Amino acid sequence: MVSEKMAKALNDQLNYEIYSAYVYASMSSWLKSKNLNGFANWMEIQTKEEMDHASMFYHFLHDAGANVEFDAIPKPKVAWESPKEVFENALEHERGVTRRVNELMDLALAEKDHATNARLQWFITEQLEEEANVLSILQQLELLEGAQPGALFMIDRELGQRTYNPPAAAAGT
Repeated sequence: MVSEKMAKALNDQLNYEIYSAYVYASMSSWLKSKNLNGFANWMEIQTKEEMDHASMFYHFLHDAGANVEFDAIPKPKVAWESPKEVFENALEHERGVTRRVNELMDLALAEKDHATNARLQWFITEQLEEEANVLSILQQLELLEGAQPGALFMIDRELGQRTYNPPAAAAGT
């Protein structure tokens, strides 16, 4: 059983994960409109991952005897100047998610909520990976500034190879 305060915080995160899916779906759509289908593929997979994360919070809340509460999801940004700006925004977003997950962990520790602590360990590790992946792509895009335009398409082709793999932690949800 989680406290009301913890349940509210977990519900807020569940809704933020859904918002994150909206953010990445919007990024994917913009990239697809620019015929950067590999970049769009990468963001489509991010969208699916964020929905997996929301599902994990959903199931955890139910398992912990708490109610799930869905909120209205804000409209995300719909246009960017460049793929680089997309990934700058994605990195900023992921850093915000990391901050939120860390705050959830702080609350779980303060409340001595061991079950929530255990569940959040997966998310803390996941966020490290998420930030590193986005930063890596952003750094590649920064290296392209002033390079031949074809270099962007090489990264696009590489990102198009990404495949969706549901997280093992979600398998039990």
